[in-house]
Amino acid sequence: MSASRAAGRGRFITLEGGEGAGKSTQAHLLAEHIRSLGHECVVTREPGGSSVAEALREAILSGVAAPLGPSAETVLFAAARIDHVAQTILPALARGAFVVCDRFTDSTRVYQGALGKVDPALIRTLEDIAAGQCRPDLTLILDLPAKTGLARAAARRAQQAADRFEAEGLAFHEGLRTAFLDIAASEPGRCKVVDAAKGPDEVARAILSAVEARLGPLAAKADAS
Repeated sequence: MSASRAAGRGRFITLEGGEGAGKSTQAHLLAEHIRSLGHECVVTREPGGSSVAEALREAILSGVAAPLGPSAETVLFAAARIDHVAQTILPALARGAFVVCDRFTDSTRVYQGALGKVDPALIRTLEDIAAGQCRPDLTLILDLPAKTGLARAAARRAQQAADRFEAEGLAFHEGLRTAFLDIAASEPGRCKVVDAAKGPDEVARAILSAVEARLGPLAAKADAS
């Protein structure tokens, strides 16, 4: 049972998918809707989401850690996740808040596992250590063609350099898409695939529909006063 399903706990929703899928935009749109109903909602991200994790994010996405290899990157992601879960996610869930996270354990399974060829046993062990019982109640996998996602990512960053993963070739990103869809097919009770090739408003409506179908209607919270 996930940590957020325990009595009195909040709900933990993760957004996954390839580069340019719109995860950050949709995380904030979902959070705005949840807050409009009077519920607390914490938006966070990986790597990052806490002071220590944000510092490690710089090392990972800048490519400084890349020469160490995929296994070392996996360990860095796990270290960041330990702090993120302890400092941000679990306290919010304990308050009964919703937590919406841009990437979580599935990204490690895909980027470092399926594409980086890191030993699945190491991935599972580090996931158990870093996340423990903090598992998503719902994972929304935003799916779109890799070429479309890369074009969106390039437009978003404008003149800035591509990060460690955006700089990979098209074949790598097509592999990412396949790996995320494989996870969705293997865990249909947790995962829901959303067509991210559509416009932001339409994607947001599809996400809200998926959230309410899996977690129940997001009714307005009664005013305690």
